[in-house]
Amino acid sequence: MGILTAIADSTSSTLADQWKDIYTAGTFDEHTVVTPGVLKNRNGGRGSNVRGSDGVISNGSRIFVPENTAAYVFSQAGIETIVTTPGNYEYRDGEESLFDSFQLDSLVNQMIDRVGYGGIPVSEKRVAFVNLREIRHITFGTRGPQVYNDLYYKCDLEIYAYGTFSIQVVDPTLFLRNFVPPNVFNYSFDFPAARTQILAEFLQSFIVALNSLSSTFRVSQLPSKATEIARCVSQDHENAGSWPDRFGFRIVKVAIENIEFSPDSRELVKQFSQNRMSVAAFEGSSQHASNIAAQQKIAQGIEGHGLGDGGGMIFGMNMAQNLTPRGEGVTGAPATQPMTLDQQIESLKKLKELVDAGLLTQQEFDLKKKEIMGL
Repeated sequence: MGILTAIADSTSSTLADQWKDIYTAGTFDEHTVVTPGVLKNRNGGRGSNVRGSDGVISNGSRIFVPENTAAYVFSQAGIETIVTTPGNYEYRDGEESLFDSFQLDSLVNQMIDRVGYGGIPVSEKRVAFVNLREIRHITFGTRGPQVYNDLYYKCDLEIYAYGTFSIQVVDPTLFLRNFVPPNVFNYSFDFPAARTQILAEFLQSFIVALNSLSSTFRVSQLPSKATEIARCVSQDHENAGSWPDRFGFRIVKVAIENIEFSPDSRELVKQFSQNRMSVAAFEGSSQHASNIAAQQKIAQGIEGHGLGDGGGMIFGMNMAQNLTPRGEGVTGAPATQPMTLDQQIESLKKLKELVDAGLLTQQEFDLKKKEIMGL
């Protein structure tokens, strides 16, 4: 009975496989990158009552290749046929079919071959499709704080970054051979193994990108620098930048949705901002107080050298004007005409006398000398 059963199975499966089939791509979701070919519904009442062997494609069968996909025919040895251009293609490398060209001896030979294997076809071929569209919204987030040397704060800040990136298959043959596991005809970047691999390598390249951008951009500018970040990630040939040559896909876009400071860095930025506000508030009053103190010091010194109370005060006030920044008088008013050479010499003599009297330091004298002489 075993032989009779094998003959019956071989005959029925061989005859069923004579029908020419129409294959097209299965359903792609957002992150699906490989999907098996599916048979279109059969006409003429064949349906499931006359079902051919799974994986057998007869000569004359059709393969519909949608836009932005690549069709692959796999045999036992691997990839056999590649179609990357959209269209309707007729397959000619399968098993001979009565409906393609009637050859009785070929039909008999197929049945004889199957008898020896219990009705199972000797040849197995499958159709699969690779998604060539941009695969978007792959989310990422740094698990620990990353150090960013901010040029504005001039210190290392710890940040957490969150966002998305997109990738695209650019070499489907390399992708199938080097990234997709063998004998897999349905694959998604949401699969744990695939997601773990690409996220780990992407984050390594993302950290490299952060380090390279820190010398140019403030941390607050990073969300608007998606193009620069994607470029830096793609150039990291140790990790994500090696994907085109290793796996046949590449980084297309990186988007940073949010950047958060660590608690310590948040407190550091807060203190920095408060200090800047304090400096801005008291900068003007500190300069004014400094000028008044200089006036009083010089006036007291000249008074002690014999010019009397009134003369000392007036002369001291006039000398103090020379201690204010160039282009500004004691009260902040614009300066008058530039000093002549004789006036410069006379002012320097008087300042030198104050140095000799111990009322001005040599450093103060040198600074005023450069101001008076316009050096």
